[in-house]
Amino acid sequence: MVAEGALAAGCHFFAGYPITPASEIYEVMMRELPGWGGLALSAPDEISSLCYCVGASLRGLKAMTATSGPGWALMIETVQYALMSETPVVIALVQRLGPSTGGATQGAQGDIFLAEFCTSGGYTVPVFAPSNAAECYELTRQAFNWSERLRTPVVMLSDKEVGMTTETIDEAALAKPANVERTWGDASAPVAAYVIERVEDVPCFGPAGGEVKVTVTGSAHDRQGRLRKPSPEVVELLAHLQRKIEAHAADLAMVRSDLDPEASCLLVSYGITARAARQAVGMLRKEGFPISFLQIQTLFPVPTEALHHAAAGIRTVFVAEENLTGQYRAVLAPLLNGRRLLGINKIGGMISPSEIVRAICRAGGTIPRCDWPGEHASDAEVREPPRPWKAGV
Repeated sequence: MVAEGALAAGCHFFAGYPITPASEIYEVMMRELPGWGGLALSAPDEISSLCYCVGASLRGLKAMTATSGPGWALMIETVQYALMSETPVVIALVQRLGPSTGGATQGAQGDIFLAEFCTSGGYTVPVFAPSNAAECYELTRQAFNWSERLRTPVVMLSDKEVGMTTETIDEAALAKPANVERTWGDASAPVAAYVIERVEDVPCFGPAGGEVKVTVTGSAHDRQGRLRKPSPEVVELLAHLQRKIEAHAADLAMVRSDLDPEASCLLVSYGITARAARQAVGMLRKEGFPISFLQIQTLFPVPTEALHHAAAGIRTVFVAEENLTGQYRAVLAPLLNGRRLLGINKIGGMISPSEIVRAICRAGGTIPRCDWPGEHASDAEVREPPRPWKAGV
């Protein structure tokens, strides 16, 4: 469905290197893209894969690659090049258990920090997180649209269980947003690659290798693309890389909320764990436990307005995610001051709905039912917020 979404979005170039659990995206794109008039290349490694995609995008083609954690680690230098050169490209990153080679056939949600905080300077890379096959299609189309609209790399961050689950969907019910095409500069005029009037603007695009010279660089540059030492113009363009994302953060935000006005606690989740969380909410409500639920589909930029709306009047917020330390919980912590923030965490297996139910009941001081489905499964861990960092600790 990621591949189907890419094709529907107008992707005409794919380069990839097989890696579990992202190989099915590679397989489908290699098989189907030529029939859509596009080009699919089998690259010798992950570094080459993304470099090929950046090159194709600089020529004007919508481009995508797919990988998992180890391959993403190799791609990070080129991700930064795409960010600095304002080159649209989509990277499908399917998470597996890490670190390093980790568990290639085991799921996890441990690449949140790695995906978002991979850039020198801490620039925001838009990250979408689907929880099922339908969302894989819909969010891939959104990823391409925002990549083109903002001239930036965008990450489609799923996980092994989402990526390798077979399920039936209603094609007619899929959201099919109109495709956003690249904004081209005046082909008859000399192209200045990065001309903007305001710091939050997105410059028009000129294809490299055409009749008009386009200077593209990963170094600090002026509006013409020329290497320059820090100057007011260069600093403005560096700030612009962040400001253009911030200016569209509200439009980028995508969530699915199920709020109870009587609730005193909120459950937040994403990806495959959001499916378990949604079921857990239904189980709790059936027993008369009022609780609200927020599924985050746009992990970054953080959908702060939706989060604040969901957390209004809430005393306790739970964040369920399949990693050890609560990576996205740490991201949300500064935005939830004054509230008790708890993580429901586990590695080595999916978090079940019954585990989420028991974790919430234990934290609330109530006694959970003993006959929840899957009661003999090992419990996910309820974790308090990390202590403030101190030098030398």
